[in-house]
Amino acid sequence: MSEIRLDTINNKYVIIAPERLHRPNLQSYDREKGSKVNCPFCEGNEHMTPNEVYALRYNEPNKGMWKTRVVPNLYKAVQVELEDKSQRDGVFEFKTGVGAHEILIDSPCHDCDINDLSVFDVENWLRTMILRIEDLKNDKRLIHLSIFKNFGRNAGATQDHPHTQLLALPIMPKKQLAFLNRNIEYYFRHGRGKIEDIVHNEIKAKKRVLYIVGNFVSFCPYASEYPFEVMIAPTKNISSLNRCSREDLIDLANIIKMTFKKLNKQLGVFDYNLFFDLAPLNLNFETEKYMPYIDKNYRFTIKITPRIYRSGGFEISTGMFINSVEPEYCARLLRGD
Repeated sequence: MSEIRLDTINNKYVIIAPERLHRPNLQSYDREKGSKVNCPFCEGNEHMTPNEVYALRYNEPNKGMWKTRVVPNLYKAVQVELEDKSQRDGVFEFKTGVGAHEILIDSPCHDCDINDLSVFDVENWLRTMILRIEDLKNDKRLIHLSIFKNFGRNAGATQDHPHTQLLALPIMPKKQLAFLNRNIEYYFRHGRGKIEDIVHNEIKAKKRVLYIVGNFVSFCPYASEYPFEVMIAPTKNISSLNRCSREDLIDLANIIKMTFKKLNKQLGVFDYNLFFDLAPLNLNFETEKYMPYIDKNYRFTIKITPRIYRSGGFEISTGMFINSVEPEYCARLLRGD
């Protein structure tokens, strides 16, 4: 039986429609291994990328023998060199394209997704993000940081070698700003943030929870937009990745690895988007209302959205998604119940 569920984080509805599970446009396919010869992200091809801005390595920059590597995006959407200016032309308003757009090469392995990496490799991946967050925070023009990973063609990837993108902006996207506003209103009414209560209720309900490791929980959200969608969130108030302790980082690496192992067991090699929702980088006129309370009411989250079928006209026209697999069923499969 179908249900229309409210996603209280994004304040929008999702239709859970199991009857559509067996419609013919669901995709199942095998991924071909890509060529390493001309891959700019492979070890030995460092000359094919811009000079690195950071690498986890023990030798000189822009050479081999690295564990993770961060380079400017060759096809960057924004540029850190520009002057931050806002202009108006009648009813039209725009800012110069100020920002930072970087590529984090997850590992030297061309064919290794997260499921293929060791927990230590995943921890290095996370640690590299933290170091980039700390560096980007020094540019006070930047207030929002989007960290996301597109894996596979259906998820928008244009390079086969697994990588992650970091895109820092001088503005808050409307979606994130709307959540900050709803979250602080919720905090002023209840003394708790929305993610805190969602995590509490998911752990209490148990039926959508996959794992609890240290201060982190992974679960299939109540109003999942995609089949086998998984969210990972702290069980205490940690507002951003760079606020994690060393022990937290180890636990987070473990729960990410465990979650991907279960997803790959059920789905095989699958296309997906992974993204972090983090607290604002810096304070400005858009964020000053929220920043004094951010460590009290905000929890960063990681969402994994498998892209095993295409969205259509309904999703585009309404902003609502139709999910053909109940998250409770997905959680049972992933747990192995």
